[in-house]
Parts: sequence; C-alpha cells; structure tokens
Amino acid sequence: MRIGILGTGTLAAALGEGWARAGHELTVAGRSPSKARKLADRLGTRARAVTPRQAVVDRDAVLLAVSWQGAEDMLRSAGAAGGSLEGTALIDPTNAVEHGVGVVLTGPGEAMAQRIARMSPGAHVVKAFHMFPAGHWTEPRASPAVTVAMCGDDPDALRVVGELVRDVGGVPAVLGSLDRVRQLEEVAGFVIGLAFAGTDPNSAIPRVPSAAA
Repeated sequence: MRIGILGTGTLAAALGEGWARAGHELTVAGRSPSKARKLADRLGTRARAVTPRQAVVDRDAVLLAVSWQGAEDMLRSAGAAGGSLEGTALIDPTNAVEHGVGVVLTGPGEAMAQRIARMSPGAHVVKAFHMFPAGHWTEPRASPAVTVAMCGDDPDALRVVGELVRDVGGVPAVLGSLDRVRQLEEVAGFVIGLAFAGTDPNSAIPRVPSAAA
C-alpha cells in the first residue's frame, strides 16, 4: 500500500518501521522538515520525506500521528478542509485526555475522531492504535497478539486499516461505526487513568473463557 504519515514522533516511527518491513511505500511529513527527513531516512528506502500536503496525495491510508492538540494544524497543513483526504482511510490514534488522569477532554458526547472527520470532509476516519504505547509496536511480537479495537463508517477503510494492523502484529476488531467511537475513546481514558494510578488495567477487565477451554 501507499501510506502517508503525518507526524514524526514515537508512534509514527514505530508503525512506520512495521509498515516499511511489510513492504509498503511511505511518505512522511511533520511540522519540522528536518525531523521528517530524519524519520524517512530511519525507515529506509521505501520512505521519503515530503510536505504535509504531498504526504496525503494518492495514498491508500494516512496516519495522523500527532497530539490531539496538534491535529487541526496538521490537517490544515495537509489541505484536509479542501478535500485532500477525500476517499482516503484516515487513521486517528489520538487520545484527547488529561495527562495522568485519563478524563476525556472533548465536549460532552463528542469524540475526537468525529471532530477529525468534520475537519477532513470526504475522509474515511478510522479510530485505531490509540490503546497501546508506541513501544509496544517495536517489541518482539507477543503471543497471543493484542487486539486493536477500531471504529469507522466505511467498510473498505476498515478493511485497509485492518490489514495494516495485522502487518504490525495486531488483530483488528471492529467495535462499530463512528457513532460508537466516543465509547472507544473513553476506554482509553479508563486505561490511562488506572495505569497512572498504579493499577494494572488488565486486572479490572473480566477475562472471558475461550471456547476451547
């Protein structure tokens, strides 16, 4: 696939490494051209540094790997309001939560993915990759593989993102459409809040016996 990466931080690098290994073609852009060039060089010959607007042209998927506060500026730089992402799977891994507490900071009943969709007319937004830290995707693959919960409205975009999840060792699981994405973002806040309080979030989630048990 042809994948655009908007952002040059740890998640952009971690997922970019996995996708480069899988043979995908990558374009990388960020606020700092020098950081974009450095990341593209790190990702190898299948990656090149470009401007944000160039990063989203003729892409099968685009990863918005920036902080939630920086999403609007990055999308503006990419020309999203003018339809540059129309028809493209736009992956949203942002967490609009209070650091160390996990309280969701978007308005009542509003989800960050829905806000991103409004800023990117015609894009097929898929919420994914927001539950695990970037380092998880660079560690040796765990057994069993982790589940990457996703929400999105477009079946083709969900299929594309599902393939990219598998390419980095995850198992995609669709929770529902963007109507349910606030619930998925609240789960991230729940996990972050418990983790910063010193509690293992896994201990607070009931384990369902497998069918083979």
